Amino acid sequence: MNTPAAAPAAPHDLQHIAPRDQAEILAQALPYIRKFHGKTIVIKYGGNAMTDPALQQDFAEDVVLLKLVGMNPVVVHGGGPQIDEALAKIGKKGTFIQGMRVTDEETMEVVEWVLAGQVQQDIVGLINAAGGKAVGLTGRDGGLIRARKLRMKDKTDPTKEHDVGQVGDIVAIDPSVVKALQDDQFIPVISPLGFGEHNENYNINADVVAGKLAEVLKAEKLMLLTNTPGVLDKNGNLLTDLTAREIDELFADGTISGGMLPKIASALDAAKSGVNAVHIIDGRVPHAMLLEVLTEQAFGTMIRSH
Repeated sequence: MNTPAAAPAAPHDLQHIAPRDQAEILAQALPYIRKFHGKTIVIKYGGNAMTDPALQQDFAEDVVLLKLVGMNPVVVHGGGPQIDEALAKIGKKGTFIQGMRVTDEETMEVVEWVLAGQVQQDIVGLINAAGGKAVGLTGRDGGLIRARKLRMKDKTDPTKEHDVGQVGDIVAIDPSVVKALQDDQFIPVISPLGFGEHNENYNINADVVAGKLAEVLKAEKLMLLTNTPGVLDKNGNLLTDLTAREIDELFADGTISGGMLPKIASALDAAKSGVNAVHIIDGRVPHAMLLEVLTEQAFGTMIRSH
């Protein structure tokens, strides 16, 4: 007798996995849960993971699960595509110099409105809907991120400087507000906006903020979600495990360039400053973050501090 073929399992339908196998999968996560219990994990959230509704849902669930099993996730988010969209609505086009957004006064207003308003509140809402308790912060809250104007030297001619407007360079991070929230079981969601000594506003690269925050919080891990599989060699093969010295060599021979530069530079700084492991993860893989933290499986490049 022919039995009808079973319908393909929906992504969240785990009935096709035998209970014994499900238990095995959960048991394999135990050593990682034990190892990272009570540890801080800083997550830079950006790329497709931030714009695809299914991946947004996965991300929120992952963050809540990490919190529930005793880790301390801290989210720092970007918002490049959303800023470009908002600028287009007012008939303005974003310009970039060496990967940094040129931020005049009008652009700064849009950046603040998009990052601290729309994007941050979306993420807070997603995490809360998934059962977490997220709180949105900007660099102003609790004096979190003090900044000054970024003086950007030209890559080819170091005597020349580019004026990129209200783009900030971090002077200091005071993590007390983040720690207070963590202690009360909240999940901080941070917009990369800083303030200067005369109360001026600065737009700061989110990778840089995540890296510095990971250093100051003495995080166990820094995870950067991207739209790439990780760091690729000259032939396009994924490099899964790198040391700081190997990265310096990849900078020198031009293997790492473009948008990856600020990302890898902040990852490298964090690794050199005591963050145990920095992961550059493919945010297009569902639940990539959870798989990276709780399994042996690598979903990107890991940069080790030693």
